[in-house]
Amino acid sequence: MQLTSFYPVIATERIRESRDFYTRLLGFETTFEADWYVSLRRRGPVSYELALLDPTHPSLPEGYGEPVRSLLLNFEVADVDAEWARLVDGEGLTPVLDLRTEDFGQRHFIVADPGGVLIDMITPVEPTEEFAHQYAGADAAAS
Repeated sequence: MQLTSFYPVIATERIRESRDFYTRLLGFETTFEADWYVSLRRRGPVSYELALLDPTHPSLPEGYGEPVRSLLLNFEVADVDAEWARLVDGEGLTPVLDLRTEDFGQRHFIVADPGGVLIDMITPVEPTEEFAHQYAGADAAAS
């Protein structure tokens, strides 16, 4: 298979609010917009894409027209503390998981988009010894 693109499509009843969330707060730009579908892209050294879809649109197979549930999108950032200050302190977003450092190698916090998709803002940190060996290539790096 020659993959030419890959991106999540989030089924949400709150397309406009979600579009505003991703463009205003997370730096995406709208590349296509209809009342039932919005395509978003974040440009940079690497481009990232995602889309928003009305779950009642007939392009979804019968029986699958539900808003997304239990989706977690990871955004790895250079400085998670700065993102906490910007999004939680500055923008007033309510964290669903407060800023903390995990033994498995992340400093992170979680907020939710308007449709309930969880946004995990992460800066990788050194894992504790208990978790360090579980990373791919850890044995090779240790020798």
